[in-house]
Amino acid sequence: MEYEYCFHSSIFWIKVEVQLLQLSTTIESTMRQPDFHGARLFGLIAGPALFTLIILWSPESMLNPLAWKVIATAAWMIVWWITEAAPIAVTALLPIVLFPLTGVFTIDEATAPYANKIIFLFMGGFLLGLGMERHNLHKRIALNLIKLTGTNPNGIILGFMLTTAFISMWISNTATTVMMLPIGISIINLLGIEQNSEKGKKRFALSLMLGIAYAANIGGTATIIGTPPNVAWVGFMNDMLGVEVTFAKYLTVGLPICIIMLTITYLLITRVLYPSRINKLSESAQVIDDQIESLGQISRAEKLVAVIFVTTALAWILRGSINNWLNTNLLNDSIIAIAGGILMFITPINIKKSKFLMEWEYTSKLPWGILLLFGGGLTLAKAMEKSDIVQIVGESIAGGNDISLVLLIAGLTAFMLFMTEIMSNVALTVIFVPVVIGISVSLNINPMYLTTPVTLAASYAFMMPISTPPNAIVFSSGMIRIKDMMRAGVLLNLIAIALLVILSQTLIPLIY
Repeated sequence: MEYEYCFHSSIFWIKVEVQLLQLSTTIESTMRQPDFHGARLFGLIAGPALFTLIILWSPESMLNPLAWKVIATAAWMIVWWITEAAPIAVTALLPIVLFPLTGVFTIDEATAPYANKIIFLFMGGFLLGLGMERHNLHKRIALNLIKLTGTNPNGIILGFMLTTAFISMWISNTATTVMMLPIGISIINLLGIEQNSEKGKKRFALSLMLGIAYAANIGGTATIIGTPPNVAWVGFMNDMLGVEVTFAKYLTVGLPICIIMLTITYLLITRVLYPSRINKLSESAQVIDDQIESLGQISRAEKLVAVIFVTTALAWILRGSINNWLNTNLLNDSIIAIAGGILMFITPINIKKSKFLMEWEYTSKLPWGILLLFGGGLTLAKAMEKSDIVQIVGESIAGGNDISLVLLIAGLTAFMLFMTEIMSNVALTVIFVPVVIGISVSLNINPMYLTTPVTLAASYAFMMPISTPPNAIVFSSGMIRIKDMMRAGVLLNLIAIALLVILSQTLIPLIY
């Protein structure tokens, strides 16, 4: 059945708004926390029970008593993270209670990692992102970038993927996906796609939805602040090994890998798996123009946010040169991030009315739980290091001196990638990266060679709707079947493993 669309008629936009309202309800239902029953109830009981069992059993012939206390705490946290018995941020607070009570740390030692400088780097990045969202600068950037790619169906998909990836480098990939999805739905409505639509139209819709989700996941890997696993990894490298990974240095690895993976994903979706082969969508330009027009002229607030954002990004990239010029080493990424965040609150839009770019109330949108999760992860990692667990695990895995480095990287990367399909990638990074560091030290391998691909793999969950928020959000659109996502996801997972292994042997040694 063919539909005619009149872009300036109220009927069209009423239909779009109704569909988006239904979509938002579906998304809310999809992302809602599981009900208090089943797995959660089991986890609530199993976590402390397992902790108690390990504490009581703990044979000294195998490990020292301190190590068993750390393992017991980690077991409790893992059970609660997997079953979501409590919010993951609440679970991350357990070390503050358990480590002092069991004698692993004093209360000062247990709480210190929650104020790690890396956490403030991420907080500053969050504040910059909130400023962009507060004044719709991210949407204006997105629409104008999409407009550049034209009206060819594959060009439209490419535009959405490039734009989504770029925005995800700086703000939450969940927020980016939520922003991009309604724009994508508007384009799809041009085709009147329904269950009985022709194959090409449905493939275009499928490719566009998958492209948005996958680009959001991939884009976050380009910068330190793009996704939580990156920040956790930087914290571990600094705290456990004394290695500082700067924003600029990470960018030299993260950005090329992001570009390569994004290119592969685009070609796989549009040329191999789901080619649409439909005609030019000239009307799509009108949809984009209408949405740009609805934003109005660029405001003073948007201009000010853009100046702060660009200045902060340049300061991150040029930090080394700035320190050399000032003959100091005081400036670091965390200071720059927090300075950028502070500017969002003290830069006036209208000084006479005391109106500023952001008010404190808007920070209710800031994901405080993720910051607590980092603190819990860093505390757990310090305890594993103090109790020699990391060293013991590393030495046991490194027992065979003839182990192949390539196979080791492939195995660790594959484990991380496929486990993150069913478990929070942040929680998994917090648990697994310290162990990988221990393996690296035991094998006398540069930890960067193992930990970098493993950390990046945490963001490459492409198979399941539950794997990442972007996957769940686009799946709720009704344009994707699970088997379609799994078909593309399995191939992308395997490609990602191969790519990360290759890069661990080429680009990463070159940079680090």
